[in-house]
Formats: sequence, structure tokens, C-alpha cells
Amino acid sequence: MNLHRLTPLLVLLCLSTQLFARDKTDVIVMRNGDRITCEVKGLDAGVLYISIDYVDGTTSVDWSKVARLESKQLFVVKTEDGSVYTGELRTEEVGANRPVQIKVLLAEQEKVVNRSQVIRMVATSDKFWERFNGDVNFGVIYSKGNESTQFTLGSSTVYVRERWNAGYTFDSNLSSTSGVNTSTRNSLALTAFHLLPPKNWLYGGVGGFLQSSEQSISLQTLVGGGVGRYLKNTNRANLMVLGGVAWQNTRYVPTQVRIATEREGAALIYAKASFFRFSKTHFDGTAIVLPALSDPGRVRFNTNLTYYVKIFGNLDWNVSFYGNWDNQPPPGLNSSDYGTSSGLSWSFGLK
Repeated sequence: MNLHRLTPLLVLLCLSTQLFARDKTDVIVMRNGDRITCEVKGLDAGVLYISIDYVDGTTSVDWSKVARLESKQLFVVKTEDGSVYTGELRTEEVGANRPVQIKVLLAEQEKVVNRSQVIRMVATSDKFWERFNGDVNFGVIYSKGNESTQFTLGSSTVYVRERWNAGYTFDSNLSSTSGVNTSTRNSLALTAFHLLPPKNWLYGGVGGFLQSSEQSISLQTLVGGGVGRYLKNTNRANLMVLGGVAWQNTRYVPTQVRIATEREGAALIYAKASFFRFSKTHFDGTAIVLPALSDPGRVRFNTNLTYYVKIFGNLDWNVSFYGNWDNQPPPGLNSSDYGTSSGLSWSFGLK
């Protein structure tokens, strides 16, 4: 499988989602009395994203400064305690010192929640293409001194429903230096999670494909799953851990010494963390630990960390770190592959 062939398809998927929009008939009223007619795109990390007819791009609004909100669009609403609702939104008039309450209008009833408890709202629809959110990033670094060039390309997309979500993250890195063999790394990570009835508990699956010239990995395939929990879930931070089992198949690049394809069963520890600061910066990170069950003592670990700084609109500057480690690689092969990159990110959907 050549992951480079996936790149045009993934980019096309990301760009196509921008073609869908709806009428700007939602209304928000700020605490200072300002009334704005707009399209509410969603809420994430304490930021309410809206689109206004006479403003180019998406506008970021401080969620804590919103006094009223009304929308006939369907939203998936998630609260701090892990509850999830789907419906239209409405806010009743309240006194100056009373907490703002959001009414989620369901099919046969309504649910009232305090605004401070709402941590995420994602616009949903009966239309398949209007349920995606994500970003695309690209970076180039060139040095004339040693004729070194580094290219990075990445994309992530999540498909959101009321009690489950699924997504992918694609990263491609190419480093070329005069007189040195070109180094490439391509990874595709897949995730799917479903909330359980106990609040903030979930079950899910993770998978992916990895190619790394530094570790002589031609193709590494991972499939795993387990049960997890949100340890922290607020408008400022999100932390989730999952434990289970996994199966991994690794095929290496042919060398003078033939290395057989490795197949391993392993315990799975998966962690995902996000930290936010209103409309300025945010951090996303994932880590997977795989202690081998079929080869005791062997442990694999990989991580992806990205820090974003907003420039304007949907455009961010990002700095990323990636790494893969194997404490017992085949003889003669490298035990690690890691690096950093930076570039521009363009987000779509919710943002």
C-alpha cells in the first residue's frame, strides 16, 4: 500500500466540505446587548464560531460573553458530565445575576442545560457532507548550505454524530539532503469512539498504517480497541485514555539479511489530550503504547504533538513533533524515528 496515493483523495475530501453552507438565520445576543444575525457553526474550546454575511471568513466569539442563542439548525451538544443531546437551540430571558440556560429542543421534549456546562456544539445535518470538521496543513523548509529540503503535508477530519465519532489523521514527511538518501515517513491513523451510558465512559477502536524509511518499515498495520474514559472534559482542556488489546503486522524493507514479517499481539494504551486558550492557541497530542504480549519485554511507542497559533480567520501557524520507538528492533535496524516540522494550517467545517 502506497500512502502517497491517498494524498490527493484526502485533500479533495477536505476541500469539498467547504462547498456546503446554509442560510444565516441564527441569532446571538451578547451580554452588552449586541444582537448578531449569523450562521452558528459550532462551539469548541470555549470559542463560538459564527459566519456573518458582511464579514469575510469565520468569526470567533467568546462563549462566556454570549447571553442568548437561537438556531433552528440541528446541533450535537456535549456537556462536561458526558451527556450528549441533539436538537435545535434556544435561550430564555434571564435576570442579570442568573446563569444563562440553553434549551435543546428534542423531537418530543426539551432539555435545559447551563451555558457553563456546554463544552462542545457541532452543527449536524441529514446531509452526509455537512457533518465533517478538520484541517489541512503544509510546510516547506529549505537550506542552501547543505541543499536540504523538508516537505510536510497533513490532514485530519472527524465525522460527528450524537453518541459517536470517527476520524482520520494523515501525515507525510519527506527530507532530502545533498549526498544523503532521502528520508520519508507516511502515517494514516484511524479512530472511532462511541459513548457508553455511564457518563464520560466510552469504547472505541484505533488503527493505522505507517511507512518509515528511517526504521526500514515498508508497511506497519495496527488494529486495536478497548474501553476508555474522559478524565477531563471542559472548555479549556480535554483528556481521554483508553486501554485494550491490539494486533500489529510489520513488514520491513528487504536488506542483505532477510527479515521476516513480524506479527504481534499487544496490550493497548491510547491517550489523547487537548488544551485551549480562547481563539489564540491550542495544543493537540496523541500517544500509543504497545507492550507486546506475544514477545514479552518488547514495547513500541508512538506519538504526535501539535501546537497551533492563530494568525487570522481559519489560518494557523503550527509546530509539530512526531516519534516512533521500538526497544527491540530487528538486528541492524534503527530503534527510533522522530522529528519536528512547522507550517500553515487551514481549518474547515466547525471553524
